[in-house]
Amino acid sequence: MSKKVNPYKDSRLGKKEQVKHMFDTISGSYDGLNRVISFGIDIKWRKKVVKLVSEKSPKTVLDIATGTGDLAIALTKTGAEKVVGLDISAGMLDVGKLKIAKKKLNHTIDMVLGDSENLSFEDNSFDAITVAFGVRNFENLERGLSEILRVLRPGGRLAILETSVPTKFPFKQGYAFYTKYILPAVGKVFSKDRSAYTYLSESASVFPHGKEFNNILDKIGFIGIENMPQTFGVASIYVATK
Repeated sequence: MSKKVNPYKDSRLGKKEQVKHMFDTISGSYDGLNRVISFGIDIKWRKKVVKLVSEKSPKTVLDIATGTGDLAIALTKTGAEKVVGLDISAGMLDVGKLKIAKKKLNHTIDMVLGDSENLSFEDNSFDAITVAFGVRNFENLERGLSEILRVLRPGGRLAILETSVPTKFPFKQGYAFYTKYILPAVGKVFSKDRSAYTYLSESASVFPHGKEFNNILDKIGFIGIENMPQTFGVASIYVATK
């Protein structure tokens, strides 16, 4: 398992509480900063996730760690009757609710405050479940993935978009420099929370990816596991089935 990285090194709070506080603090600037830091490529990655989910023609979709709802909004294009966006941060959800109301999608998307490692939904509740840049924030990764398996219907699709680390020259070296120096510097300039973007880059660098993450999904009980590196390996899309 990967090295544990928390947002605030001097905090006595657990990772879950720290993550909640961090995202509440940066919620107002998160969307704009995300576009700048990722050069807008994250939009393209989310579209690929939506396409993969659409292949299953789901009626119900759960987007875990939905944040401000970008993926939940995009998932309405799958034709799903109901999309539920769940997040531990009320601040992020508040931003997302405004975006959803502006797009008049309130009838399709429910934004729910909740804990990804203790889901309040019944077994076999959703046809598809997605997580974009959220699993590395789980306090207990295996527990969170087990909860996803529990509420996913048999035959249902899980699609996870998460950061990964390039392995080939020169992308590996360029990525290391960017995440260590550029990303935290930009975050410190534009965010009220000076620790947040340092944590986001550090957590990305130590999180299991590729075959290592595939093995964790297999251990939890998922089948049909695939991982698809994106943009020279700086992110990966993982697809699995219950």
